[in-house]
Amino acid sequence: MIVPMKKVFLLIKGSQSIDALERLRSLGVVHVENESLPQGIELNEINEKLNLIGQARSILSGINRKVILPKKAVKSEDWLTVCHHLIDLSKRYGQLKEYAVSLSLAIDFWENWGDFEPEQIRTLQEKNIQFKFYQIPKEQIKNLPRGIVLKEISRAGQVLNCLVVSFGHIELGFKEIELPKLSLSQMKRRLKEDTKIMQDVEDEIAAHLVFQEKLILAEDNFLSQKDFYSVLTGMGQAGELLYLKGYIPIEAEEALIKQARSNGWGMLTLEPKEDDLVPTLTRNPKWIALIKPLLKLLELVPGYHEIDISPLFIVFFSLFFGILIGDAGYGLIYFLLNFWLYKKIGNKVKDKSAFFLFYILSLCAIIWGILTATFFGQEWLSKLGVRPLVPALNNTNFIQAFCFFVGALHLSIAHGWKAVLKSPALNALADIGWMCVIWAAFFLAKNLILGDNFPSFANWLIIGGLVLVLFFTNPQKNILKAIGEGLGTIALSLVNNFTDVVSYIRLFAVGLATVAIADAFNGMAAGIIKQGDILTLLAAALVVVLGHALNIILGPMSVLVHGVRLNVLEFSGHANVTWSGFAYKPFSKTKS
Repeated sequence: MIVPMKKVFLLIKGSQSIDALERLRSLGVVHVENESLPQGIELNEINEKLNLIGQARSILSGINRKVILPKKAVKSEDWLTVCHHLIDLSKRYGQLKEYAVSLSLAIDFWENWGDFEPEQIRTLQEKNIQFKFYQIPKEQIKNLPRGIVLKEISRAGQVLNCLVVSFGHIELGFKEIELPKLSLSQMKRRLKEDTKIMQDVEDEIAAHLVFQEKLILAEDNFLSQKDFYSVLTGMGQAGELLYLKGYIPIEAEEALIKQARSNGWGMLTLEPKEDDLVPTLTRNPKWIALIKPLLKLLELVPGYHEIDISPLFIVFFSLFFGILIGDAGYGLIYFLLNFWLYKKIGNKVKDKSAFFLFYILSLCAIIWGILTATFFGQEWLSKLGVRPLVPALNNTNFIQAFCFFVGALHLSIAHGWKAVLKSPALNALADIGWMCVIWAAFFLAKNLILGDNFPSFANWLIIGGLVLVLFFTNPQKNILKAIGEGLGTIALSLVNNFTDVVSYIRLFAVGLATVAIADAFNGMAAGIIKQGDILTLLAAALVVVLGHALNIILGPMSVLVHGVRLNVLEFSGHANVTWSGFAYKPFSKTKS
């Protein structure tokens, strides 16, 4: 559920502002809304320091070292010295690498010309003896002017790498290749030296990995300072008084009033208005809160004045995961991978909700696979005589009808929820009307796509539903105006209701594709095995492993595309949830 908020104003003496904000930050309940743009010398200095630390941490994160030898570890230094030294080392490494790349390209090019001393050639050129290098097509050689000596050094296809010697300047009509600054042997020696220096620089950077924790602590400290000065400089001012505006959870009001009284602050709380930008704080039972990591990953936050669909999201998303993956073998793999990951890094993660969510999702895939007799494919089990616990789930018509039913139920719950929240207002009847239309769309989808008879009572669902929408979308004394708004809503949404119900067939289509791919790879492997030798057995095993690995990798992607979409777009659209909110972030001390 979305926690009710109070809008709060605090009035503080300017001379007491720093002390007041420290106390307010310790309390940690006010989501601050700046009255003016935070700015000032302190903020600029903090941002510069954060930029330095960010650069240093980025440099260290690029070092792929697990163990640093004690003799190479850098002695204790302050974070500022470490950052500047790391940035200097990184710049030097970048310059060396850039030069090494250019040297490598030059070496690759001049390998075809042999080793020579460019300075000797320049000395001869000063004496009017021209030594020049050209790349000349073979068929053009006969067209060269007289008075030159041409030496073929090497060739690449029909193009000759040539040395041309002449007395005085002669125009050949081809672009001259500029002499290198170094000989080929010098370039190779220089590249070797630079590679050694680059390794030394990289080792020196790696030796600073011992400072990672110190840099993290320094960054946390400056982020805390930045937060503090952003609030301080963002406060409004009226003479010698400063005022702060923000939002608090309704249960935190008493604690803030007590703090204000003990410190002599002025305080006013109000109910948020419809147009206020109120942060969203959701608080749910543990089983519902398991969906929070997914919403955080997708950066989805409902608006304060919207509804929190988390309970339905986790229920239907789990169902969608089971149908879309649809294989007990894959579900078992996900479960074991999640178990291994939990054992490996679970102790380092504060919020373990993501692990428990994936346990639930994996179990849903396992259960669906058991119900349909699908374990790394379906066909091979069928040949062994294994039958599904619920045979109807393998019937194409039934499962498509089931998907339409799930869609109609899902969307009906959205409108039913809205109707409950609106009641006893008359416009709640419009949502009841849309529920009738949705179920009529369900029977229409079965009729058009599956060939089922369209029941006669479904006509009354359409008629009754449209009448309710027509008259109660925005009921008012002016009946014609009310009907006009109802007609506009019907024109915009009637077809969408049908297409939204039909869109749930994606559950069937993607689930079927997953099983078909698994069976296809199993069939390919079976065909290879018939040849009977060791190599073909290995090839068959490789086909099976790669085929199922592809399915296992693509499975969660399909869930993110389709399973999330049905909750975030179809359901949320009918529930009027736009995900336009932003998270409640109280002004509090940063926790490292």
